Amino acid sequence: MSLAAIEALALDELWWLVSPGNPLKPAKGMAPFAARLASARHMARGSAIRVSDFETRAGTRYTVDTIEALRRRYPNDRFMWLMGADTVTEIHRWKDWRRLARLVPIAVLSRPGYDGPARAARAMGWLRWFVRPAAMARDWTEWSIPAITFLRLPPDHHSATRLRALDPDWHRRFTDPRSLSSNQE
Repeated sequence: MSLAAIEALALDELWWLVSPGNPLKPAKGMAPFAARLASARHMARGSAIRVSDFETRAGTRYTVDTIEALRRRYPNDRFMWLMGADTVTEIHRWKDWRRLARLVPIAVLSRPGYDGPARAARAMGWLRWFVRPAAMARDWTEWSIPAITFLRLPPDHHSATRLRALDPDWHRRFTDPRSLSSNQE
């Protein structure tokens, strides 16, 4: 999905910000941060995906605060927030989500079974006034914000929840000192 988004949006690179923890999800059952970061770096190697621990280093926990910190740290760069369609249904619960939409354009990546609920989400009552056509997604740097677009990318039927359930100890490959050297870039 990330690689398809890079193409659809004509991005120079895409950043995966590995979060120290989602405030809307329980910390219980969360894999250790170091394992999640190492796993992301392993998956992104050799691509235009940049894996970052920025939120941990900046001490941010909420997306709006992270975006503000990124803009201060990288004032000459243009950012866009990418999110899955499944997350749009919950964005109204995010801290200062309208301010977030005023800081960066948003691209919503399609997820099987979530596209309809995303467009009908509570936050879309306000965001619908700022929808930009997917056909113009490559021009996102010219948009005035708020702006949101819904991208129809090749479907990815993988579910992180399901993958974790199939391999609940996946993170041990990235926390075992014997395997760390082979997993780092």
